[in-house]
Amino acid sequence: MPTRESAMDALRAVQDPELHRSIVDLNMVEDILLDGDSITAKIKLTIPACPLKNKINQDVTEALAKLEGVGRVKVEFGAMTPDERVNLRKQILGDAKDDTVPHIADKLIAISSGKGGVGKSTVTANLARAFAESGMKVGVLDADVYGFSIPRMLGVNVQPTLIDDMIVPAISDGIKVVSMGFFVPDDSPVVWRGPLLHKAITQFMTDVAWGDIDLLLLDLPPGTGDVTITIAQKLPKAQLVVVTTPQPAAAHVASRVAAMAEKTNLSVLGVIENMSYYVLPDKSREYVFGRDGGRVLARKVNAEFLGEIPLDKRIREAADTGSSLFEAKVADDIAEIYRRIKANILQLI
Repeated sequence: MPTRESAMDALRAVQDPELHRSIVDLNMVEDILLDGDSITAKIKLTIPACPLKNKINQDVTEALAKLEGVGRVKVEFGAMTPDERVNLRKQILGDAKDDTVPHIADKLIAISSGKGGVGKSTVTANLARAFAESGMKVGVLDADVYGFSIPRMLGVNVQPTLIDDMIVPAISDGIKVVSMGFFVPDDSPVVWRGPLLHKAITQFMTDVAWGDIDLLLLDLPPGTGDVTITIAQKLPKAQLVVVTTPQPAAAHVASRVAAMAEKTNLSVLGVIENMSYYVLPDKSREYVFGRDGGRVLARKVNAEFLGEIPLDKRIREAADTGSSLFEAKVADDIAEIYRRIKANILQLI
């Protein structure tokens, strides 16, 4: 016959589908009631309207039904009290002060550019998929508060969950995502000045349950404004990757980002040149925007040149639809370019 201890052991394998931790460790199992071959599990949801209640119900039922001698399983749901949610937040994020950034990941890479329109967010999204494809646990913080586009590019079609003031990231293809785009109405402008932006970006770093991730990619706004400086101050161990296009004007503007990084003690990991060339039908290359601006910039800022990415409509199409370049036969040649850039980054960090 089942015992309370055997039931609790079985439930240790059941994870909260949003927090990705055992429901036993999260103190979500309120009680186990035994009546002959019947088990009733009383489960406390983090919030009453938990969107994945059915998933928890299924996983708990399946785990308990496997116990020897169990004939019937019933799951009853309640919800955590405000005090219990406070303790849950401390358990996940720690008990640091509001403006202290907890440890998020061992590898922090900020993707930046000197100006808009160079494909920085597209590069971020595709690098996230490349890292995830290799088995790494990846998070993406879309800090481009005025031009947020990461949720669309990564095909995120769900909202993050809010547990009081703790944000549980949305997940797409295993990649955890937080973006300003989740918190403003569609097509609404963000008309915030420095203090509000500082507070929002700080909250994205201090109040997000990133969980166990290996790498956090930060998609920064173009230029050297308030958001970039805030991240440099809060995450001094982050390493900067600068995205530019080949023309000298773009590379010159991008060099200002590298200069800002030096003044804020961020290290510039390397330079990626985007829209480097267009492949003609005869397989020759047309250098639409000039040539070698990224390599010149890398030498100027004493950083590695990480690679060049062609101008290709398949990249644009994938970004617009939120689909992946890394699915078989979608764009194998482009995917391989991103894999090489990913490998170059990993060698450096």
